[in-house]
Amino acid sequence: MRYLCLFIASLVGQLACGQNPVTETKYPDFEKLTFTHKDGSIPYRLLKPKNYNPKQKYPLVVFFHGAGERGDDNEITLTHLAKLFLNEQSRQDFPCFVLVPQCPKGARWVEVDWGLDSHQQPKDISLNLGLAVKLMEDIEKNYKIDKDCIYATGLSMGGYAVWDLITRMPDKFAAAVPVCGGGDEAVAEKAKNLPIWAFHGALDKVVKPHRSQNMIKALEKAGGKPKYTEYPTTGHDSWKPAYLEPDLLKWLFSHKRK
Repeated sequence: MRYLCLFIASLVGQLACGQNPVTETKYPDFEKLTFTHKDGSIPYRLLKPKNYNPKQKYPLVVFFHGAGERGDDNEITLTHLAKLFLNEQSRQDFPCFVLVPQCPKGARWVEVDWGLDSHQQPKDISLNLGLAVKLMEDIEKNYKIDKDCIYATGLSMGGYAVWDLITRMPDKFAAAVPVCGGGDEAVAEKAKNLPIWAFHGALDKVVKPHRSQNMIKALEKAGGKPKYTEYPTTGHDSWKPAYLEPDLLKWLFSHKRK
């Protein structure tokens, strides 16, 4: 009973100070946090650079998960990304912040049907993608972020988020990596000057390969020079080979905002 009382007292103390109680997590290096705004709240994970120096500026990578990782557990979102950025060599060679917001169940980063052959970009950004942008801005205010080195990547539903964001605010990012996603070809030219490396599986039955192909063609028609990799024997899970590409991080961090 004495130990239970001490635990409760400690928990109450943490809450009184505005701290999140410590919970078990598979990836402890990614802090487990919640962002609260007048428009709503959104859970997120944050990886800080190893040996973080608050006097030094660092890049920021924002990752948008797929439909299967929606919810409020603030855990499953790291399933397809954690190993890439927790790799010791990567942390040493590319010190950065990695931000992973979580979209709630029943919602989408971009409120469109990803099974369609095409879609028109919604006039307004979605509630949850808008919260993710406000979260990014909050991270920029509270940490030493190099604003010329902010990158976006995401897969499937998160790939749609990347295409949507970089055509709404192309000047925000230094480079982008959308994986098995899709966007509105009619607004692709807005991102023509942004370094983009897109990926898709040729056998994808969930998000049709031409969703990426058509965005690449639209960018090229507008004068852009995007990279595109299509895996001939891969289905929807093209993020698996994409995030194993040996030159991916080197390519990503080689770019700065123009």
